[in-house]
Amino acid sequence: MYSLLVTLYFSYLVALALYRLFFHPLHRYPGPVLAAVTHWFEVYHNIVKGGGLVIEIERLHKIYGPVVRVGPNKLHFNDRRAYDDMYTNGTILVKDSDFYHGISAHAPEGTVGLCDPQAARRRRAILGPLFSRQALIKLEYTIQKKVDQLVNLLEEHHNSTNSSANMSFALRSLTSDVITEYCFADSTDTLTDPDFSHPIVKSVRDLMGRIWIQRHFPFIIRIAVILPPRLVLWFIPAFKSYVDMKARYEGQIDSLVCSPDALFNTDHETIYHHLLEPKAPESRPSRTSLVQEAFTLVAAGSDTVGNVCTVSTYFALKDKSICRELHAELREAWPDKGRPISFVVLEKLPYLTAFIKETLRISIGVIHPLPRIVSQETQDIGGLKIPPGTTVEMSHFFMHMNPNVFPEPYVFDPDRWLVEETKEMMLDLVPFSKGPHTCLAWAELYLIFGNLFRKLDLDFASVEENE
Repeated sequence: MYSLLVTLYFSYLVALALYRLFFHPLHRYPGPVLAAVTHWFEVYHNIVKGGGLVIEIERLHKIYGPVVRVGPNKLHFNDRRAYDDMYTNGTILVKDSDFYHGISAHAPEGTVGLCDPQAARRRRAILGPLFSRQALIKLEYTIQKKVDQLVNLLEEHHNSTNSSANMSFALRSLTSDVITEYCFADSTDTLTDPDFSHPIVKSVRDLMGRIWIQRHFPFIIRIAVILPPRLVLWFIPAFKSYVDMKARYEGQIDSLVCSPDALFNTDHETIYHHLLEPKAPESRPSRTSLVQEAFTLVAAGSDTVGNVCTVSTYFALKDKSICRELHAELREAWPDKGRPISFVVLEKLPYLTAFIKETLRISIGVIHPLPRIVSQETQDIGGLKIPPGTTVEMSHFFMHMNPNVFPEPYVFDPDRWLVEETKEMMLDLVPFSKGPHTCLAWAELYLIFGNLFRKLDLDFASVEENE
């Protein structure tokens, strides 16, 4: 009996492979045999190759052209028209729940995990006012306060040849404090650690390091989420920061739900002023969704922006001419560095703006392809009629590294943005997804870079010092 079951199962796998290779609606699209036969092609490159899927897809496009079959029912495009058809131009394509419920297994009811277009649109509409330009100008002081704290820490504790700071952790500490103060009026205060080794920063970094396992094996995270905290910590001690943050946000939310008047006692407007306001039952998130939205905002608003800041600082220090240009422009626009300057002023500085755009281009906030599902109403993708139900995707990498738009794309060159006409380049600059915090990220970058390069004289630590 056992042998018969094994034989039947093996026969099923062979038949499935033959169907996918020769009879599947996508069988005419080029790509590796392994990708056509099994979903494990993506698993292999993400986990075994350490997130190397996009590198492999880039190689495949060079072989097969602008459309490559990268899964049994999945196509990857390298075409701006296709990108616009999938992600902009009022698209009606739906998020692939398998992917989004994987990467957001710890927060499926946050904005990222919402795959229903209507639900996602309602959530963005609720959060949008807090991240509008008007709100940013009003709450700019919350960002500046944290930037000042980082500058003071660096000047006080790391202002000698015998001292160095891990700027990756320093900048992630800053962005973690900014997003939590701005969104909740309750900062995580990771900048209280002058060595920038606060467990919350490490926890978010660890989460990003586990993202591929979480994406392909989300049940591990889902089990951890539903288990009692003590049991989770007994099995997985590394989840302590997650458990602590969850308890923190649950406590804050419960307090606000039980005493709505407490909203008036916060230092400034928060996400809860908007999330708890809707009167329509379908718009007001549940308690679970509120907690998960908090996690979504913290992860997206701290690590992504922190990574952008780290990349930009590296390239600026690597090329001293970039530092000199930034210093000169900032000194002229900001003669008295002891007085604060608004991001509204900073965003008018040509070289600083060019530096930020080039940083966003080369750092690529979300590099993994973001899959969408073709519907019956979909007209075409990149000029091709794709079978309904097909998963289609395109990594931002192929927009930012398009040599036809960005000559020598792997070279960090802010000057490319100082030409008279940048419209075509801006069409290919898509550093962030459509999350509600995009405007906040831009304001952060202007204030962080403006203050760092005006007030500090940064340089690489020597090898001997690191040792």
